[in-house]
Amino acid sequence: MTVDERLEALVEDRLSSDGRLVVLSGAGISAESGIPTFRGADGFWTVGSTVYQPQEIATFEFFMREPPVTWAWYLHRRAACHRARPNAAHLALVELESLLGDRFTLVTQNVDGLHRRAGSGPTRLLEIHGNLDRVRCSANCGGATWPVPARFDDWEDRRQLDAEELDLLACPHCAARGRPHVLWFDEFYDETNFHFYGAQNAAAAATLLVVVGTTGATNLPMRMAEIAAGRGTAFIDVNIEDNVFRRHAASDPRSLVLDGPASHWLPRLAAAVARRAGSS
Repeated sequence: MTVDERLEALVEDRLSSDGRLVVLSGAGISAESGIPTFRGADGFWTVGSTVYQPQEIATFEFFMREPPVTWAWYLHRRAACHRARPNAAHLALVELESLLGDRFTLVTQNVDGLHRRAGSGPTRLLEIHGNLDRVRCSANCGGATWPVPARFDDWEDRRQLDAEELDLLACPHCAARGRPHVLWFDEFYDETNFHFYGAQNAAAAATLLVVVGTTGATNLPMRMAEIAAGRGTAFIDVNIEDNVFRRHAASDPRSLVLDGPASHWLPRLAAAVARRAGSS
């Protein structure tokens, strides 16, 4: 069988009338839109003579010590995300949601907002690492998030904010510092902010788990894979490089490895699901 024939067969077997598709997306899908990966050269940040590494600056401890620098770094990354556009892979996921409705869940590690801008619905999208377009209270006074003020949409590449700009980002409820709505290295997943249980429940209910552009370097994606594997769920790994999900898919005759970019394979997956829907 060709790869496309195997893809058709997997869709037919796993996405019957009650089958559920869960997609886990990572940095690879956004890289195709021109967004640098977090740990790449764009992650470094220099203030004066000090060079900060991503693992240092992306922490709550650093934010509380240097909020003007932290915010400048994240606004710089946010501006790069806003210049990017959703690609064919993002649009294929929107089509899959349209075809499957409540039998579809998209779990993303990406904070760039491209899935939302492509048209993915908020009720079926779990942003497990947050979203750069949102702010939340650093004192956790209520759990709500709010939009980054429009003042920062045309952000210039400066190395830190001034006091007035920091005040614009303060919590509107308790006046504590507002912080980027992202998961930092010295923090843990929770349900309120990062869908800790929702993502695991989605993996447990899946009959097909599609992993796109991620190596599974963080805890929750790996936990999703363990849950799905333990229930005998079939995998599709869409990636340009080796990873733990690929090794699982390659060793499971029910699963499939699709070697190459997401913008090549996800439209094919959407087309296979559409053909199945048209024939049922």
